Amino acid sequence: MIKNPILRGFNPDPSIIRVGEDYYIATSTFEWFPGVQIHHSRDLMNWELVARPLNRVSQLDMLGNPDSCGVWAPCLSYDKGTFYLVYTNVRSFDGIWKDTPNYLVTTNDILGDWSEPIFLSSSGFDGSLFHDKNGRKWFASMLCDHRKGKFFGGTFLQEYSIEQERLIGQRYSIFDGSELGITEAPHIYQYNGYYYLITAEGGTEYGHAVSLARSKDITGPYELHPQNPIISARNHPDAPLQKCGHADLIETPNGDWYAVFLVGRPLSQRGRCTLGRETAIEEMEWREDDWLYLKAEIPRLEVPSGRATLARLSTSETTITSGQANSSRPSTMFDDFDNENLNIHFQSLRVPISEDWLSLSFRSGYLRLFGRESLSSFHYQSLIARRVQHFHIEVSTCVEFEPSNFQQLAGLVCYYNTAHWHYLHLMGNEDPTKKYLQIITCDNFEMEEILHEAVDVSNAKRVYLKAEIKRAELQFYFATTKNAWLRIGTILDASILSDDYVREGSSRYRPAFTGMFVGLCCQDLSGQKQHADFDFFEYREMY
Repeated sequence: MIKNPILRGFNPDPSIIRVGEDYYIATSTFEWFPGVQIHHSRDLMNWELVARPLNRVSQLDMLGNPDSCGVWAPCLSYDKGTFYLVYTNVRSFDGIWKDTPNYLVTTNDILGDWSEPIFLSSSGFDGSLFHDKNGRKWFASMLCDHRKGKFFGGTFLQEYSIEQERLIGQRYSIFDGSELGITEAPHIYQYNGYYYLITAEGGTEYGHAVSLARSKDITGPYELHPQNPIISARNHPDAPLQKCGHADLIETPNGDWYAVFLVGRPLSQRGRCTLGRETAIEEMEWREDDWLYLKAEIPRLEVPSGRATLARLSTSETTITSGQANSSRPSTMFDDFDNENLNIHFQSLRVPISEDWLSLSFRSGYLRLFGRESLSSFHYQSLIARRVQHFHIEVSTCVEFEPSNFQQLAGLVCYYNTAHWHYLHLMGNEDPTKKYLQIITCDNFEMEEILHEAVDVSNAKRVYLKAEIKRAELQFYFATTKNAWLRIGTILDASILSDDYVREGSSRYRPAFTGMFVGLCCQDLSGQKQHADFDFFEYREMY
């Protein structure tokens, strides 16, 4: 059985392809750098994070991008030896204006370097590239319409020229959406004489759904599926997998069909999803009416693998690697910073890692962070973090830090965005010989120091920090001797680090599409770039 979600933690908007016996899924990364996660599998069951293709500023400039902007809904495709990746770099999303440039990059080696980007359009987001059997290529996207508060202006289609490296010809309006509304994420397929158009509808929350339409002509008109939507949990509040939508389709070598789509797993019925939007899979089937249907009534936690695995019990354990790849859902991740490269699960915010703010070579066996801007900055944070992928985890580190004033901080952070985080950190004060432990909680930009009196650790050269997250509860710990853990502060609300809470707690609409991260950071608000040295980082799933 395939266990859902197949990509746990913040891995939304899946786009899947098959090249021979290899499957690849690309997912959105929003403001986290490098952009786009690509996972690999040989059996649709076991997945490994193998690449992040947008790893240069020339491909992805997110400096100053607001929270939950950046890379939206990548579309991964393959044709005649070339991999194609379409993505949106959302630059702003507040108010009636949406700045949504779409780009295309290509490669012949999915684990290698990708090309410089080709600009496609800024008319909307969630773009995709379709390779017609007749040799033509088409770009599909939703259209942003700011007039009279409409927002969605339909799904449009335009031809793409490989030779000219741009969109050409007439722009066709092919689909106005169904009664579900908020139509996004168009993907086109060919099957049995029809063009099929899948879209996400109903918004990416609890009304989310997958709609399907078809036409004999790629430019339309498209008729809607008689039992639309074809995938959704919108009418099943007790279902363990909620928010089902934003799908893509894949056919196995044996003719089985599957859909991958995003889901959320709430802590309570239609409550907060602290792990963000994840990727799940389900069986699909074609019926005599030439329409595609979900085999089950609603998406399930366990899905029969059918013939997809087909004598691959051994090959599923032998996965391709990119030099530092790990399981997509590891029960343990330990990085002692002895290697020249960071663990692939780490990402930075908006900007690439560079020696001027993060070094693995300055001090052997340590990760050195040079303090830069605050946790509320859209520009130059010194922060690396990884996704939270399990409901019960422990995360720990050891830091050496000698602050000379109260504006210098370093430690362990549980982070959603610039307005929502919990931070256990070392800091200084007016006495340069002193250092203290404090916890700051940020809830919709309202910041609170949790400890009435900061803990004096001036005599400790090394300070161990730990966070235990158990569903909605977060407890911090510290130690000055290894494994001699002491609780620090009260139990904090981890559920504020969720899409659902961020939308609930804002006085106006703000995009909230990512997930909870845990990581290491250092700030020097005086601008002196005081550094902190971290000896290790460990993430463990607890049972």
